Amino acid sequence: MLPPNPTTAPRGGEAWREDVALERIADLLGASLPGARPGGWGDDAAVLERPAGRVLVCCDAGVEGVHLDATLFPIADLGYRTAVAALSDVAAMGGRPSAVVVSICAPGDVDVVAIEREVAEACATAGCTVVGGDLSKAAVTSVTVCALGDEPGHGAVTRHGARPGDVLYVTGPLGGAAMGLRRRRAGAGLEDPSLRWFRRPTVRADAGAAAARSGATAMLDVSDGLARDLRRLAAASGVGVDLESVPLCDGATLDEGLGGGEDYELVFSHHDEAELDAAFSSADLVAPLAIGVVTDEVGLVRYRGAPAPDLGWRH
Repeated sequence: MLPPNPTTAPRGGEAWREDVALERIADLLGASLPGARPGGWGDDAAVLERPAGRVLVCCDAGVEGVHLDATLFPIADLGYRTAVAALSDVAAMGGRPSAVVVSICAPGDVDVVAIEREVAEACATAGCTVVGGDLSKAAVTSVTVCALGDEPGHGAVTRHGARPGDVLYVTGPLGGAAMGLRRRRAGAGLEDPSLRWFRRPTVRADAGAAAARSGATAMLDVSDGLARDLRRLAAASGVGVDLESVPLCDGATLDEGLGGGEDYELVFSHHDEAELDAAFSSADLVAPLAIGVVTDEVGLVRYRGAPAPDLGWRH
């Protein structure tokens, strides 16, 4: 994380002078922006050089009181978590994040530079940068992140291609975000290691690219809970799902694994275990975990033979 610049740190009412904040953000993000036109900061739009082909574009919003309780977590966490939500959507299509544009709206006493710093840090973990955005004053803090990514050469992986007989995989254990939130509400300190899944989720861009390259038939990220997101995959593909196991983060409950959401692991269907293992191995990635199979019972999602519980985030 980049340290604050004490020579330009906002004081009191100066915190929301737009020019001061923009100068600090320009210093924070630096002069080197891969793919952007040199000296582009301060113009009305970023100019990017992109490879030939199609570009993936998605947008996510994080709102104080909805996506983050500022009485429990630093408001700057909203920047990191919203950026991951958008970047993860690119990864869930098998794409590589390439650039982010961020809009921050906040009351006058909120340090918008700290929020921007967290957005930039999340982007760095996914190999991309912030190339522009906007600031505005508002009654509550909100962060909107638009992420762009390069579509894989073999085409984006959507939710629509799962076929009966495919095996379902997940890129890592689940329930960590919900478990961390529960522990924080129970009094755990901000430095408690169990909070990392909530405060600093991981963008699985490398895993998404490997799954896509090896022939994944459908994919999405676990943003609203495994049970709810599997229902979405089943509905989009016109199939059913038999969920056989739910890998859990240490300390997470089964309900948190099935319905906690915001884990941002990737769930995908695949028909060739050997190809999948080879792709993950060649990328030096931990092999994904098999959790079930795709069936021909359209729309029916089971967990160990019974209807899966109706758990997950409802917007």
